[in-house]
Amino acid sequence: MTRRTIVIVQARMTSTRLPGKVLMDLDGQSVLAHTLFRCAAIPGIDGVCCAIPEGEIHDRVAVEAKAAGAIVFRGAEHDVLDRYWRAALALGADIVMRVTSDCPLADPQICGQVLQLVADDGADYACNNMPPSWPHGLDCEAFTFDVLNRAANEAKELDQREHVTPWIRAHPSVRKANLTGPGGWVADQRWTLDFDEDLDFFRALFMELPPLPAMPSTNEILGVLRAQPHIAALNARHHNVSRPTVPAAMKENP
Repeated sequence: MTRRTIVIVQARMTSTRLPGKVLMDLDGQSVLAHTLFRCAAIPGIDGVCCAIPEGEIHDRVAVEAKAAGAIVFRGAEHDVLDRYWRAALALGADIVMRVTSDCPLADPQICGQVLQLVADDGADYACNNMPPSWPHGLDCEAFTFDVLNRAANEAKELDQREHVTPWIRAHPSVRKANLTGPGGWVADQRWTLDFDEDLDFFRALFMELPPLPAMPSTNEILGVLRAQPHIAALNARHHNVSRPTVPAAMKENP
């Protein structure tokens, strides 16, 4: 029986580090739009949902997500686990892929490989950061609705509710898998948006990349950064901020 697979991208206006970051412009498109376009290109998915908090302050995010072709679901701002669970339930998802909205270089092929670990290889949960071995900003997670349902009902701690997957990552009964990356210099790269320097990095990098609808691969982007190391240096002082560790979640709630 075919299982329905939905990518759920959480997004809001009220990021604690850089408010409004998901609507900031990169080469004529918002950070959120770039993320959603790349998620829509993940092989094997049936849809992309942008899970946004209720409240007027977040309405612009909902408008942008719809314009980028995503299904919009509104839920609790701080109980993001509940928001994910309700979105997955509403969309009839059997498998959920989680990507955060401040990662405009999310790699569809890497996400697809992580998804395959759940869809075809029998894991309840799979990711690519246990331990981190890809650029920070390529982090993704995939899990069954069954294990998401367990987490939604059993997770009690604030951190477990706000960050979606800590309960899943830590629970010993959950069958886990990890997609290992190159590590080394590659894992030291920072491709996520939390600070002004990250925005400087992205804007400089996007000037060197082909525009949409092209979606340069991770290897192509690494090639640009090897040739022009001054670009990666723009946010180098933040390279080790918010790197996920077992059993913590991917990063702060965007």
